[in-house]
Amino acid sequence: MPRTSAGLLPYRHDGERTLVFVARMGGPLWARRERAWSVVKGEHDADEEPLAAAEREFREEVGVDAPPGPRTDLGEVRQSGGKRVHVWAVEAGAELAFVASETFEMEWPPRSGRRQSFPEVDTAQWLDLDAARECLVAAQTDFLDRLPR
Repeated sequence: MPRTSAGLLPYRHDGERTLVFVARMGGPLWARRERAWSVVKGEHDADEEPLAAAEREFREEVGVDAPPGPRTDLGEVRQSGGKRVHVWAVEAGAELAFVASETFEMEWPPRSGRRQSFPEVDTAQWLDLDAARECLVAAQTDFLDRLPR
């Protein structure tokens, strides 16, 4: 069974520009990668409602509750590794900002026997659609085209 993730994509309109709130993935595996930004999302089990998982993951990875308001279902994409990602958009205000991310542990450097702690997300911020298109994981750029106008 493929891995599944659910996420929230806050957006806002700033004059003629649309901005999205996205996150740069944390940890050493993403440190030097291009396209290391993502919709704020996370994996969930089959018994967890995807939208509830998206809300939980937002709180864990950004450090604040997701913005209130109606959720617009943007559907699902399949990333190159096979993971299925389901995303909802939510309109938000400029006051939304990154606070802190939960951490995870892994052996680093590889085969060193040392365990280190890293943030799940290094930072999250508002980007315009062109900038987001350049740095998001490739499959997730489809969500930008599905945003409410």
